[in-house]
Amino acid sequence: MNAHLVAGSADAGAGPGAAHLDPESHALIAGRVVGRSLPAPFYVEQSWFERDVEQIFSTRWLFAAAEAEIPDPGDYVTINFGRRSVIITRDDGNVVRAHHNVCRHRGARLITAQRGSTGTIVCAYHSWTYDMDGRLMFADAQAPGFDKKCFSLRPVAVRTIAGLVFICLADDPPTDIDEVAGIVEPYLAPHHLATAKVAKQTDLLENGNWKLAMENNRECYHCDGHPELLNVFFPTWGYSDADAIPDRLRPVTDRYRAATAEMVDVWQRLGLLYVRIAQLDSRPTGFHIEREAMDLAGESFTLDGTAACTRPLSDDLPDRRLGRLSMHLQPNMWLHITSDHAVLFSVIPVAPDQTLVRTTWLVHADAVEGVDYRLDRLTGVWEITNNQDADLVALAHRGIADPAYRPGPYGPSEFQVEAFVNWYITTLRSNLGIAPPVSSMPEPV
Repeated sequence: MNAHLVAGSADAGAGPGAAHLDPESHALIAGRVVGRSLPAPFYVEQSWFERDVEQIFSTRWLFAAAEAEIPDPGDYVTINFGRRSVIITRDDGNVVRAHHNVCRHRGARLITAQRGSTGTIVCAYHSWTYDMDGRLMFADAQAPGFDKKCFSLRPVAVRTIAGLVFICLADDPPTDIDEVAGIVEPYLAPHHLATAKVAKQTDLLENGNWKLAMENNRECYHCDGHPELLNVFFPTWGYSDADAIPDRLRPVTDRYRAATAEMVDVWQRLGLLYVRIAQLDSRPTGFHIEREAMDLAGESFTLDGTAACTRPLSDDLPDRRLGRLSMHLQPNMWLHITSDHAVLFSVIPVAPDQTLVRTTWLVHADAVEGVDYRLDRLTGVWEITNNQDADLVALAHRGIADPAYRPGPYGPSEFQVEAFVNWYITTLRSNLGIAPPVSSMPEPV
């Protein structure tokens, strides 16, 4: 791994945050063994869950929604984790905004619905009323000299990238989001996600820690448990040309390489970027993006690989066979885009042993359900796969909670799991001012 280059990770000594850690937690962060899974407390203890909410989800850029979820002025969605809640709105000027979901009067929760549309945000307690851009418009019976301008909703940093909405709760969000956007937007932009529409969104509560949900997504070592997905998803994912491909995967590897060669010709003809860029643990906003071939017809996530929607996602890309564009972003999202739809995933921590996995399917804004696509065919493979993953995450969590658990080694195809865990630990070290072991210090760059 190109290790431990998250901003501040190489600072010597312990910062003020480290002083509030108990010795055991400090030792676990400082002494994490590279190439092995995390010790049990990281996954099962309430104190670690609360630390993750404060040090990870409250300091880094999070995937919050698709712009397609708030297509019109007045539309809103809320995102909740730990004690925190954020309202994401589209204001009258068509600008996407984010605010803390807390009234500026006496702190009541403003919106309890997950989504909706409204002209103003009205507190149910004392009717303080806010515009969709967060300005306080009405506060009855206040003292003389009361200045509404001083009591706007507290803003949350928000950034849209090619139709995806990201938020950061930190006072000083990581500035590398601009560089990340500059890299990934040319990959995403041809698919016009900002003008798509939501075909379906599901929330699945997994009985496991949020990190296990992310780790499970970051490898295909377990993909024999996904027979439906493996109709079109090559199980060679995670292996490089330099790795020793298992004998059982050699036939499918040859098929993958042939399909990739064909797709490269297509991507180059269409001017689509496809080369893998992986910076998962070398920056605060870790990410990975690449375009890959798919098996069988190579068009979509269906059992035979043919398109699930007859209307292409982008009018500029009418070709049915485009393979898939995939992107991961630490700490809580991944996505896949094919010629006919996009499927977006976000992970939201609920409790030490519970995680919400939200899946959103996007299609062309003019695609008509029952005419251009059947919803069961569009979503079926990933709904089955999500349920299978939920079972696997629950198994992993139950085993890790067993006193017999000891951290085990990652194999070659699990390099993205190591990258995620490395990013997580390095972020904790940076935020808490904990120096990594000398052997893990980064080389000069």
